[in-house]
Amino acid sequence: MKDKINYKAPRFYFSPHLETIFPSILRKVKDVPYERERISTPDDDFLDLDWVKKGNKSLVIISHGLEGSSTRPYIKGMAKVFSEEGFDVLAWNFRGCSEEINKQLRFYHSGATEDLDHVVHHALQQGYTSLYLIGFSLGGNLTLKYVGEQGKNINPAVKKAIAFSVPLDLGSSCDTIAQSSNFIYSSRFLKNLKEKIRRKAELMPNQISVSQLDTVKTIRDFDDMFTAPLHGFTNAADYYNQCSSLHFLKSIAIPTLIVNAKNDPFLSEKCYPVEELANHPQVTFEMPERGGHVGFTEFNSQKRYWSEKRALSFINKN
Repeated sequence: MKDKINYKAPRFYFSPHLETIFPSILRKVKDVPYERERISTPDDDFLDLDWVKKGNKSLVIISHGLEGSSTRPYIKGMAKVFSEEGFDVLAWNFRGCSEEINKQLRFYHSGATEDLDHVVHHALQQGYTSLYLIGFSLGGNLTLKYVGEQGKNINPAVKKAIAFSVPLDLGSSCDTIAQSSNFIYSSRFLKNLKEKIRRKAELMPNQISVSQLDTVKTIRDFDDMFTAPLHGFTNAADYYNQCSSLHFLKSIAIPTLIVNAKNDPFLSEKCYPVEELANHPQVTFEMPERGGHVGFTEFNSQKRYWSEKRALSFINKN
């Protein structure tokens, strides 16, 4: 199979915002027969995993983006393609992202690789011999940070990793999302995050205060007030610095593909480390001219998006 597949956006996508929004709203992915499994975490919390099983020993693990879930079209589309190709698939939901608030004070964040590691080990206990990790946006950052942290000590069953639309530098990308041109995205994210905090505060009123929640105007504000302190970081800047996958790319020791569209409205200039990765022995970095954020729409008889075809090509490449 030819490895690199060039992406050409549909002609009527005249804006990166259309490339980002239309697939999220209009795409419907049917016939993905998820089987839900709830597993416990070492700190007495839970993760909800959605499986599509074919009886294969090769498993694709898919990680979603900020305030996403296994039900999002980009996740189901990827799951469907790999299932059709005979792989087993596991689309997991981060803490608090499966329509039920998680039990612990903490929830999820861009660098919570301990949960991905727990999912990987759970999969290995099921007898899988080859694992492939795919992440989108926040889930892409999580995936890359994980394989970078593991470095040469990564479990040999984890064969490859792929990440699309990745905010490799969290701080500058957070500031990019806060720009007025991205108001529609930031307002939606903040609305969902604030609602999640309110629900958690109802369950834990003595541990979380929402008295200042109305002063939160940006995602950085939210991370300063909630994400950072709830997860052991000094502030948002400390959280971004410790969790940006950009700092972990050098240590990646398995074949890894990163795809960030040049017109992605979420990503800062620091998310395109072309020179830094030019001679990396394991990481392939690609920058299609178009694609938006987690877009990469294609219209074809198979109903497969370019990102799905690209991921399949990379994983099947010897």
